[in-house]
Amino acid sequence: MILANAQLILADRVMRGQVHIEDGRIAAITEGDAVPAGAEDCGGAHLAPGLIELHTDNLERHIQPRPGVNWPHSAAIFAHDGELASTGITTVFDAVRVGSIPKDGAGYAKYARPLVTEINALVAARRLRISHFIHLRTEICSETLMDELAEFTPGDRVRLVSLMDHTPGQRQFRDISKLAEYVQGSKGLSNAEFDEHVARLKDLRARFGDAHEAGAVAAARRLGATLASHDDTDAAQVAVSAAHGVRLAEFPTTEEAARAGHDHGILNIMGGPNLIRGGSHSGNIAAELLAKAGLLDIISSDYVPSSLLLGACHLARLWDDLPRAFCTVTDAPARATGLDDRGRIAVGLRADLIRLADMERTARVTGVWVEGRRVG
Repeated sequence: MILANAQLILADRVMRGQVHIEDGRIAAITEGDAVPAGAEDCGGAHLAPGLIELHTDNLERHIQPRPGVNWPHSAAIFAHDGELASTGITTVFDAVRVGSIPKDGAGYAKYARPLVTEINALVAARRLRISHFIHLRTEICSETLMDELAEFTPGDRVRLVSLMDHTPGQRQFRDISKLAEYVQGSKGLSNAEFDEHVARLKDLRARFGDAHEAGAVAAARRLGATLASHDDTDAAQVAVSAAHGVRLAEFPTTEEAARAGHDHGILNIMGGPNLIRGGSHSGNIAAELLAKAGLLDIISSDYVPSSLLLGACHLARLWDDLPRAFCTVTDAPARATGLDDRGRIAVGLRADLIRLADMERTARVTGVWVEGRRVG
């Protein structure tokens, strides 16, 4: 198959040309606007590598579309998979929480092990459109983290483990009023019930926090997964992350933390919604400020799948550099997690490609190929 007459977003430039695909791989790249017989004419549209998503809560939204409403997992996975494909995402790290608080009115029950089993079964049966890996979000403030982590093996396709510490009064929720807004809005707690929830989380951190953090770091090594921190706020927290072997910092909350991360060779991930909205819904630093300071390396769609493409286009305008911007959603996340077979339009790599229209306005996806197979 040949995709011809396209504006190819390469690693270092944009080039009019064609991509030759054989056996799911990019076999050749040719410059020019020629359209060989039998080729698909892209009509000058942009052709980019498929987007790579490292942290999305989107699957959880499909599994529980309303508080207390549980949806059949296979149907939720198919819907999630199709939605991501429609937004140009061809590789996803499905974020799944491990660690539960089953007895708290604002707590959460265990679900990770059976869900991951179902995802991997669908992957093995080739029933999904895009490529799926597992991202375990380890909740430090929980009762069951170590027991749940013990259920996972290196065969579970876990490629990313993140350290989540949602203790009230620090990191993401330094401003406890933001936590109250989030938890009381979603759980319908009274002020007294919310106060009890906060006290319970602080008690869990005091009793289990250090052991759970060390256990999660060890689990990442055992599973062969990349380790990420979450919501680092200051240089001291970043130093601890670096000592653990963290390679990715998800959503640093201050410029101090983002800059310290770079000093330690850690890549910073910021949310697409933050970038598009112009700020964090939790009141933390705006992603655009980090982008302007040269401290933003990777975008995550977080809770809005379409924000990955929109975020890359936003950065392209901000930096006046389309290849650099698209690197944050393709090559950079691939390299950071050891996926050396994708993330660029280059000979020998997977033919994971997306065709884009209306780049000067609100970009939209008009074609999606995964290993040369059209899926959207």
